[in-house]
Amino acid sequence: MILPIVAYGDPVLRKKCEDIDAGYPGLETLLSDMWETMYQASGVGLAAPQIGKAIRVFLVDTSPFAEDDVLPAAERELLKSFKKVFINARIESETGEKWAFNEGCLSIPDVREDVQRMDTITMTYMDEDFKEHTETFDGLLARVIQHEYDHIEGILFTDHLSSLKKRLLKSRLGNISKGRIQVDYRMRFPDAKRAR
Repeated sequence: MILPIVAYGDPVLRKKCEDIDAGYPGLETLLSDMWETMYQASGVGLAAPQIGKAIRVFLVDTSPFAEDDVLPAAERELLKSFKKVFINARIESETGEKWAFNEGCLSIPDVREDVQRMDTITMTYMDEDFKEHTETFDGLLARVIQHEYDHIEGILFTDHLSSLKKRLLKSRLGNISKGRIQVDYRMRFPDAKRAR
């Protein structure tokens, strides 16, 4: 089932999310709905707060980036096949150089800005079968994971911007929260009190 994506301004996007256990009710259906919702909106990642649930769950499928000829062939190959569910994730370390990349977010449509993030992360997480993993990710893959991880920490990509950039975006962000924006996927707007 395709779920409405929560728009900027909804309090759930600012909550530090809670861990879940293997007995979380309807988890398999929730994950299936999240994949369907993300693909319908042409996203590469989706976190549970973006569909209104303050739980530490997000998923990532970086295959759309595999078509970017600017990236090295080895990185494109990795991105092409990377599809994972992350449950109860924790970033253990962030290392390497900071680098900028133009980011966007399904909860903040039509806003894209350069965000500085560390190149390499090591993360502990559970997969959909609640098997624990500790892995290191780098490059664009690390960036996508960091973006989604921020969501379960109550952080949005706009929080990484300078004060000036935030001021310049203020009215656009206000319009998003009021539903004064055209999108081609279902959204729930906090100030408009409706989904469309």
